[in-house]
Amino acid sequence: MFYANYLKFFERARTEWLRHLGVGQQALREATGAIFVVTETQLRYLAPARLDDSLDITVALRQLGPASMTLAQQAWRGSTLLAEGDIRIGCVDHGTFRPRRIPNEVTRTL
Repeated sequence: MFYANYLKFFERARTEWLRHLGVGQQALREATGAIFVVTETQLRYLAPARLDDSLDITVALRQLGPASMTLAQQAWRGSTLLAEGDIRIGCVDHGTFRPRRIPNEVTRTL
């Protein structure tokens, strides 16, 4: 698998993780004007994934600040860790893309 594709899988996992917690990103934007953007990534590649591999992607909150959060993510194939990294997510206003506080209802959920 092309190394950058791990970022796609990580993004999808973050979206599903938030949805599972009750934070729909479209609804969040409509209700509060807040959206999340990736501001920094740090990844380590340990082993390759191959076509038709079944992968498990994990998401864990590492740090929560007023306007950003850092998530630890991993890609697994069975018991083999393929890639891991920290992804920093910033909260911005969807109209101006200026940083803003993460809405209280989201921080309470996280």
